[in-house]
Amino acid sequence: MSKAIIYKLFCVCLLCVAVVSVYAQNGISQPYSYFGVGIINKNANGTLDAMGGTAIAMQDPYTINFRNPASYAAFDSLSFVGDVGASIVSSTLKQGSLIQKNSHARPDYIAIGLPVTRHWRTSVGLVPFSSVGYDVTDKRTIDSIGNVSYDYSGTGGLYQLYWGNAFRICKGLSIGLNTSYLFGHLSHVSNTAFEGSNFLNSVINDDIRVNGIHLTAGIQYFFRIKEKHRIGLGVTYSNSAYVWTKEDLLINYYTGSYSVVTTYDTILHSNQKQANLRIPQSVGAGISYSFNNSLIVAADVSWHNWAEFKYLNFTDSMTNSITSSLGVQYVPDPISTKFFKRMAFRAGVKYSTGELVLRNRAINELGVTLGIGFPLTTFNTHSSLSLMFEYGKMGTLADNLIKQNYFRLGLNFTLQERWYQRKKLE
Repeated sequence: MSKAIIYKLFCVCLLCVAVVSVYAQNGISQPYSYFGVGIINKNANGTLDAMGGTAIAMQDPYTINFRNPASYAAFDSLSFVGDVGASIVSSTLKQGSLIQKNSHARPDYIAIGLPVTRHWRTSVGLVPFSSVGYDVTDKRTIDSIGNVSYDYSGTGGLYQLYWGNAFRICKGLSIGLNTSYLFGHLSHVSNTAFEGSNFLNSVINDDIRVNGIHLTAGIQYFFRIKEKHRIGLGVTYSNSAYVWTKEDLLINYYTGSYSVVTTYDTILHSNQKQANLRIPQSVGAGISYSFNNSLIVAADVSWHNWAEFKYLNFTDSMTNSITSSLGVQYVPDPISTKFFKRMAFRAGVKYSTGELVLRNRAINELGVTLGIGFPLTTFNTHSSLSLMFEYGKMGTLADNLIKQNYFRLGLNFTLQERWYQRKKLE
């Protein structure tokens, strides 16, 4: 079997594993995912995540920057690019004197990029849009009733299956558009149990299935101010999308323990209520500076109109948010044949004001990232394996709210293969 076929089969296997992982239970433990459509995914690809997620003005022929579709225009005209990423997250939740620890693995994305014509490039990928995962218990004593236990749990999330296209307009200028099919389900369960009383217990299962179209447009312009100095500018815009939802609501009244339920009565809303869910618009801008393809410094800022989020006329404590990031990458000698001189060192910081306001406090987020990229010369000069480490915190302990500290270890594999070059016979 030829070496090229082995490489391609290896890539296909990785892609298949990633697809299967996407449909596995996400396993997150984050009470704030109860609101809206869950915790919004703000990550880019593995390379850019290590730079704080800075992506809007970033462009590379050998990585897939799905945060700005205009970046696809940089794909090599003779190459196929595949990119797969996954993470392991360890988090600690605090509320007053209570502490809970949780760890889980998750897929981050899967994407491929291809040239179509001289000025047209395309990309297809699957990226998480949001995640839901929580399990909260609240026990209270109510006069004349007794002890009452409230249990809330949720799972699910939304995904984007995107098809992106980019066009080179002129030297340095490109535009692009991601057309995404947004789909998934949001499942919420609430259980109310009365201890030592004649009241009936109840379980409410609320399952919402979501599907619709979401668009993200981008533009990038790169120019040189000197021979080795390059400036990049980028802008992105995501539309305000009304996606379709179908809700199944099951209410079950019971006696005894919920694990061994003796059903007394059941009310099933089987009409599968249909409604629109509004995913609000967002706009972002970025700038990057590159010196001799060795040093890159970039910064982004994005505004998200989450105050306009609506589902059945409920805004769900959502508010407008601003996300900013700053990142740097250094490669000692990108054209060297020596392994260590072609290693990439990355660092970044990011901050979000948060799209939630609870008890008049914004649930903000701060993260610091470090990363390193290893060239895989076994494949060719542009394939790579990258590691990134992120430490972040979200929320606050004030007003009896919840604060989360988390560590994330990310791994991504990028494969670049020449598929369109004809061999000459001598």
